Amino acid sequence: MISTVTTATITTITTSTTGLAASLLLLAVLALLFFLIQKEILSAASSSRALAMGKVLNIAIVPLVLSFIFIVVVKVASVLK
Repeated sequence: MISTVTTATITTITTSTTGLAASLLLLAVLALLFFLIQKEILSAASSSRALAMGKVLNIAIVPLVLSFIFIVVVKVASVLK
């Protein structure tokens, strides 16, 4: 009985963790895409406030780009494995 409950619990946790990780990966990629589009739009503006806001977006873009690179490396490594 205990081994059955333990096996079911491990399966449920593993399945939900995988789904959560995939959701977070998708959210990070979509956020990166959104911020890059916003930066491009703001860089085309001529006001100093828009240009300053474009520079502030780098605070969010740089970590997301690093995360994206890590995601790509992990996915490529899993395919080549």
